[in-house]
Amino acid sequence: MNFIDTHTHLFTPQFDEDRTAVVENAINAGVDKLLLPNIDLNSIEAMHQLVEQFPKHCYPMMGLHPCSVTANWENDLAIIKSWLDKKDYCAIGEIGMDLYWDKSTSEFQKKAFQRQIEWAKEMHLPVAIHVRDAFDETLAILDELNDDHLTGVFHCFTGTLEQAHHILNYGGFKLGMGGVLTFKNSGLDNVIEKIDLKHLILETDSPYLAPTPKRGKRNESSYITYIASKLASVKDCSIEEIAEQTSKNAVELFKTVE
Repeated sequence: MNFIDTHTHLFTPQFDEDRTAVVENAINAGVDKLLLPNIDLNSIEAMHQLVEQFPKHCYPMMGLHPCSVTANWENDLAIIKSWLDKKDYCAIGEIGMDLYWDKSTSEFQKKAFQRQIEWAKEMHLPVAIHVRDAFDETLAILDELNDDHLTGVFHCFTGTLEQAHHILNYGGFKLGMGGVLTFKNSGLDNVIEKIDLKHLILETDSPYLAPTPKRGKRNESSYITYIASKLASVKDCSIEEIAEQTSKNAVELFKTVE
């Protein structure tokens, strides 16, 4: 079985002590492709270094995370764009809206999100979307900007069945399944039970949101097998089927990941 972790931050300081071992553990567990969403200007160098160390397994994205959007967002995006123009990336991400931590930056977040979506469409790259406490705002932006050139994933999807259908009706989007699916009282399993497997991809969001039974600990890409096992239970199929279909879905979305 081969899995694709479509969203993992293995380049962050949480892995400074054992990064190489963590990546090798993932590869040995069958997670042979690791997609790395950028966070902000401070994470770019470490992300690139990890890709250089594991060029056959690590694939970078480039974008500005909504929690890193400030009044200086235009200058930050100019630097992000300069990287997009000179290196190859599998997606634009991690981008989106987050009104959980700081609502005061909402207008900046909207403008930065819109700008990066337009870049993705121009460059024919998918987007990796982060959304927290901002589903209505995010969907309103996508309702306006969606067209045949826009594709992407709602990373760490935790929404309702209605929101899932809204997203999938755009035509070019997948839903990212992470550790929350394994949480006892999340209710996400009841939603995903009604969503066709062809719309789902796997992710860990390491080092965050470790799945049960590792909940509360540092998450790692090798833990994707716990998420796959839960998804297999929800869909009443084998874990081999989950690995095959979700990997196929990921390659379909992230076309540069082969």
